[in-house]
Amino acid sequence: MALVLFSGGQDSTTCLAWALERFDRVETLAFDYGQRHRIELAQRHEVRRAIREIKPHWAERLGQDHILDLRALGAISDTALTSDKEIELTEKNLPNTFVPGRNLIFLTFAAALAYRRGLSRIVGGMCETDFSGYPDCRDDSVKAMQVALNVGMESRFVLETPLMWIDKAQTWALAQALGGEALVDAIIDHSHTCYLGERGEKHPWGYGCGQCPACVLRAQGYEKWKSSAF
Repeated sequence: MALVLFSGGQDSTTCLAWALERFDRVETLAFDYGQRHRIELAQRHEVRRAIREIKPHWAERLGQDHILDLRALGAISDTALTSDKEIELTEKNLPNTFVPGRNLIFLTFAAALAYRRGLSRIVGGMCETDFSGYPDCRDDSVKAMQVALNVGMESRFVLETPLMWIDKAQTWALAQALGGEALVDAIIDHSHTCYLGERGEKHPWGYGCGQCPACVLRAQGYEKWKSSAF
């Protein structure tokens, strides 16, 4: 039984399919933290609907959805994800889309919910192979959180990160392997990754501004996947 951190983007959609192939019951969790790309909170419902139609056993296994209000995180953050400012690199050579502590807080709240719901696996799309450099996406951070959560809650949670060591092209390939063209099409048509919340123009890889770091990574991964044999 698993809880998937499900924002409704490409990575979390792939992780949801990965979990649905492995666990008898899968619930999903999202966070409203005042993100400027709030459209993802609406799109995730479209993704869940599309997921149910891909495989009968996915529909049977997909359980309750949860959204937690973490707008206090946005209120204390000064980032391009939580305020209307240009995306740029900071003095620490990190993009200012980095929300300090975000994934650490997400995992803590996810574990608290999983504890109540009787779910032992927590699945997240963290990746340090092809990412923006966020330190809380790194394997060391996730492993440290697993230790802290299990000690602090006297539990045996397993934090699953199926994308940790693959790049975006391999993530597209994994989606195809899990759900065929139907899942790839669902990601293109319904998922949302763009930091600016743009859904006006549809590209071969999906909707987005095409310029922000999230769109660039997604587009480059798609092009590499389409031109390679995985």
